[in-house]
Amino acid sequence: MWRLCIFRIMKKRHEQKLVILSMLMLLALNIPLLLLFDSSKPVFGFPVIYIYIFSAWLLSIAVTYLIIKRYYE
Repeated sequence: MWRLCIFRIMKKRHEQKLVILSMLMLLALNIPLLLLFDSSKPVFGFPVIYIYIFSAWLLSIAVTYLIIKRYYE
């Protein structure tokens, strides 16, 4: 029974998509790009940089979910 593996091997294209997403998030949360959104004007009472960071984070979670969901289909 040791042959029964609980982990599936992910397809190469799904792995590549997750690597590309990780690289894009690394670029999106890099200091030079973050400084572009560092303004003193609030949007809906929140600083623009906070909205940018949490939007990018939420978007990366959603895209990761879609990639993993397609993997299990």
